[in-house]
Amino acid sequence: MNDFSHLNKKLQPKMVNVSAKQITHRKAVAKATVILPVEILKKLASEDFKTGKGSVFQTAIVAGIMAAKNTGNLIPLCHPIGLENCQIDIDLNDNNEIEIYCTAQVEAKTGIEMEALTGASIAALTIYDMCKALSHNITIKEIRLIEKSGGKNDFKR
Repeated sequence: MNDFSHLNKKLQPKMVNVSAKQITHRKAVAKATVILPVEILKKLASEDFKTGKGSVFQTAIVAGIMAAKNTGNLIPLCHPIGLENCQIDIDLNDNNEIEIYCTAQVEAKTGIEMEALTGASIAALTIYDMCKALSHNITIKEIRLIEKSGGKNDFKR
């Protein structure tokens, strides 16, 4: 028996057939953590998190939302869905790390965790891109699913 839903009996890639599934309200939250050197954080804070390219956090928010909306075009076997809500929240934690949360919602037969993960990922990459002129000593520490509800298996970390 094949445990991977994206492989057929010949172990070739396939799109999962969701035509018989019921539409449900689906929600997922993903988190990405970005670590910047302390001197970059101080410089960004002193300049209200703006660079020559614009506001770091505001640009990352827009990029994350745009990416979440296009997940089906970025991940080959991911179903394109009409994303109905996407929120990106960016904060500094007590360890001077940037935490990015992407919350995505849809009424659909499939999806939503890949959209949330993609949104958080691209927001983190956008922060890297906007800060790399100051240093390449930037780490995207983790990207993970925090919670998912509304599909076959709910999840909460």
